[in-house]
Amino acid sequence: MMPTLVPPNRIGRLSGTGWAVGYVGGILSLVLVLGFLAASPQSGHTLFGFTPLFGLDPLTHQGDRITGPLTAIWFVVFALPMFVFTPDYPAKRSIREGLREGMVELKQTLRELPKQKSIAAFLLANMIYTDALVSLFAFGGIYAAGTFGWNTIQIGTFGIILAIAGTFGAWLGGKLDDRLGPKRVIAGSMLVLLFAIIAILTVDKERILFVRVAPPVPNAPLFDSAAERAYLVLGCLIGMAGGPLQAASRTLLIRMAPRDRITQYFGLFALTGKITSFVGPLLIGIVTAVTMSQKAGMAVLVLFFAAGLALLARVR
Repeated sequence: MMPTLVPPNRIGRLSGTGWAVGYVGGILSLVLVLGFLAASPQSGHTLFGFTPLFGLDPLTHQGDRITGPLTAIWFVVFALPMFVFTPDYPAKRSIREGLREGMVELKQTLRELPKQKSIAAFLLANMIYTDALVSLFAFGGIYAAGTFGWNTIQIGTFGIILAIAGTFGAWLGGKLDDRLGPKRVIAGSMLVLLFAIIAILTVDKERILFVRVAPPVPNAPLFDSAAERAYLVLGCLIGMAGGPLQAASRTLLIRMAPRDRITQYFGLFALTGKITSFVGPLLIGIVTAVTMSQKAGMAVLVLFFAAGLALLARVR
C-alpha cells in the first residue's frame, strides 16, 4: 500500500514512522500488562505496586497468560482505523479472475527471478538477517534471564525500554532512508547489531568486556548492577537498529521491484521473512544444548548477520 499513499521521496519516512508507531503500541500494551495485570509471584504486586486486576493469580501466572486474549482484542481495535479510513483502489477483476491471472503471473515471476540477480540476492539476504533478528528478539530476554536471573517484571521492563529505543530508531531510520538510501540504512543497522551481539557475549554477572565488576545483589532495585546496565545499553542499540533494518527493507524492495508486480514481490519478501524463521531458534537451541553455553548459542547470530551483509553487498 505504501507507494499509493505518499510520493516516492517520502517512502522511507512513511515506512520508518509506521514501524515507530507500531513500537508505541507495543510500549502501551506492555505498560498495561506489567502495570495492572502481571504480578511478581514473590510480592503479588504489579510493576506499579497494584494487586492484579480481575483477581488474576500471580502464582499460576494468570497475568502472563492473559496477554493472549488481550493481544487479540488490541489487534482488532487498532486495525479498524486502517480499514475505515485508508483509501484503496477499486478491484480490476473479479475474485475468480484475479486468482487465475495472479497464479499465471506468479509462475512467470518465479521463472524470471533467477535472472533478477539483485532482487534474488536481496530476498535471500532478507531471509537470513530477518531470521537472525527474530531470533535475537526472541532470545534476548531468555539470555538475560539465564545470565542475570531476571523475572517477568524485569524482562518486561527491559522490553519496554527496548521498544522506546526502537521507536526513536525507526523514526530516525526513516528520515535517513530518504536521504541516504535504504541499502545504506540496512547495512548500517546490521553493523550496529553485529557490534551489539559481540559485545553482549562479553557481558555476564561479573564481567563487562572482560573487565571484572561487582555482581548483582539479590533483591536490589531494577538493573542495579553495572553488568545489567551494560546489557540494557546494548539491548537499546539492538532495539534502535532493529526497526530501521525492517522498515528500510520494505522501501528497498519498493525501489527495486517492477511497479506492475510490486505486490507479488512483497509476497515473496514476506515469504522469505517467514519460511526459515525456525532455523535461527533451532540452531541456537542445538548449539546451546551441545555446548551447555548460552553464549555459544547466541554466537550463531553473528554468522547470520555477517552472511546477510555479504549478500547485501551484491544488491544494486
